[in-house]
Amino acid sequence: MAKTGRIGVTSDNIFPVIKKFLYSDHDIFLRELVSNAVDATNKLKTLSSKGEAKGELGDLSVRISLDPKAKTLTVSDRGIGMTQDEVNKYINEIAFSGAEEFLEKYKDDAASIIGHFGLGFYSAFMVSKKVEIFTKSYKDNAEGVHWSCTGEPDYIMESCDKADRGTDIVLHIDDESQDFLQKEKIDSLLRKYCHFLNVPIIFGKEQEWKDGKYVDTDKDNQINDTEPLWTKQPADLKDEDYKNFYRQLYPMSDEPLFWIHLNVDYPFNLTGVLYFPKIHNQFELQKNKIQLYCNQVFVTDEVEGIVPEFLTLLHGVIDSPDIPLNVSRSYLQSDARVKKISSHITKKVADRLEEIFKKDRSTFEEKWEDLKIFIAYGMLSDEKFYDRAMKFYLFKDTEGKYFTYEEYKQLIQSEQTDKDDRIVFLYTNSLDKQYAHIKNVKDKGYSVLVMDGPLDVPCMSRFEQKNEKTAYVRVDSSSPEMLIQKKDQAQVALDAKDVDMLKNIFEGHLPTMEKKHFNIVPESLGKDQDAVTITQDEFMRRMQEMAKLQPGMGFYGELPETFNIVLNTDNELVDRILKEAKQANDATLDPMRKSLEEAQAEVDKMAKAQEGKKDEEIATADKESLSKRREEVQKISTEISNKLKEYGKGNDLIGQLLDLALLSGGLLTGEALANFIRRSQKLL
Repeated sequence: MAKTGRIGVTSDNIFPVIKKFLYSDHDIFLRELVSNAVDATNKLKTLSSKGEAKGELGDLSVRISLDPKAKTLTVSDRGIGMTQDEVNKYINEIAFSGAEEFLEKYKDDAASIIGHFGLGFYSAFMVSKKVEIFTKSYKDNAEGVHWSCTGEPDYIMESCDKADRGTDIVLHIDDESQDFLQKEKIDSLLRKYCHFLNVPIIFGKEQEWKDGKYVDTDKDNQINDTEPLWTKQPADLKDEDYKNFYRQLYPMSDEPLFWIHLNVDYPFNLTGVLYFPKIHNQFELQKNKIQLYCNQVFVTDEVEGIVPEFLTLLHGVIDSPDIPLNVSRSYLQSDARVKKISSHITKKVADRLEEIFKKDRSTFEEKWEDLKIFIAYGMLSDEKFYDRAMKFYLFKDTEGKYFTYEEYKQLIQSEQTDKDDRIVFLYTNSLDKQYAHIKNVKDKGYSVLVMDGPLDVPCMSRFEQKNEKTAYVRVDSSSPEMLIQKKDQAQVALDAKDVDMLKNIFEGHLPTMEKKHFNIVPESLGKDQDAVTITQDEFMRRMQEMAKLQPGMGFYGELPETFNIVLNTDNELVDRILKEAKQANDATLDPMRKSLEEAQAEVDKMAKAQEGKKDEEIATADKESLSKRREEVQKISTEISNKLKEYGKGNDLIGQLLDLALLSGGLLTGEALANFIRRSQKLL
């Protein structure tokens, strides 16, 4: 006799709530139903192993079938099944607080509705206008039970004839969800969520090509691998097994560099395999390639907050029954168990990398350029990993040799310690563009590192913070003599008038480049050093490069690149240019300079007379007189500067020296490069 009843909820109708709040995740229903079927099957295996379930188990596959004509999707298992009392207990009685509290608490968290209330079965109503259950318990003399519900709190439950134990869930797909009657759609969802379940998942038959089309064979189409690689013992696996599994996960990817097999049973359960992928373009790193499972059921591939941030760059699988199946990422991120798991994964990765480094350093060095981005990211984002990684983080010099931090520090300490007792790590980020600078410093007996990775700039800043009395300086950030100051810098021997003249005549020949600014800086560098070099301040350049990686530093990114044009006042070419400029310009400029001195003297005298007085105590005529005199000083100064700049603009030797410096810095391009070539031919 059929029994009718009302589902035990305090909300008038749970189904609109499920549809509304789970709609964005409506694919999840298939995972929930198949997972329930697998659970029922595994429970039967356990009972059978204990002698509590009698008889042959037979085929324990979970089968999914479609009937497009009837518009039904069915999930069938041969597990423990349910009695009528159990249907009442597990299906009809859903206890939770009132609808208002329910909606408020979970309005932004669809996944946790299922997880918190155990509503896996009810996710079926997201896509169904009617759901039926046909079930029969494994227990002796059990009767079949038929339960049906149309998406209202009312249900019908009655006895039925069912030949075999287990449960069939029949979904009558609603009009808005007809895509779930497509074979390709169901196949893709099963492969996504059920690919590694430990019970065979069967969906239709395997097909073969025959008579110009695909036709079904007699062989079941098994969706899943019931014994994925991470469930096996590492001692039983070979390298090729790991590579084959990687190809199974990522069919179009290159062979991985290394892998780490996780196998922990205390104080939590954790298995999995993490791969270090080969990277072609370090600026297009892909996150969310790690798949998270709970007892071989796919949970998510958005693992940020679940595994350490830097490890989201890795590929592979993590499986833990201690990570809840149906909760939000925000919950996971605050869960104490998840934090312990995250910390353990970091330790295992560090252990594995250190092991490889110690056992096979040559292979580690060969693969360093691919590994470096992962390790650098980890050192920047995880303090504990930083401390471990410094043992195997490698520095590469311009000769292609690799060193640990301690090895390299010992190598350069005697030669590259400055007057302030700092060890200076010289580096380049471009062997070609900075070739001249590299050669100059190597000629002085210094070593140069290659630091051209996308995270090298923030890494250098972190190294400086963690290691006192060290500095990282790019080879083009100053003149060779000034990169590692062994003593106080020699003072320029020229007087202020000559320094001003040099700066003006060279400024007259400076190029105009978008978002680039040049300063003329006279320095005393010695007679054997180049006449003109171009440098870039280490701090400002580093800030601008870090601004590209960190949006919060956008201020630096908006500033123009600033370069210093360093004039070596000791070089004979600079001395010659200065003498020729004085000879060509002094006769014209000396009277102007005398007028400038007199005007400046008057300004100083007037300013001193007004010093210390309040504004209202100074006569208007005196204010105006001082203002006019200052304008006159500015006018004369500008005229002198313009005349010198005009002279410098027409001086081919100045242009040649500047262009040579720009060329060495990789800044001479386009029309400026063409002009340089023409001028070079003319001078020759």
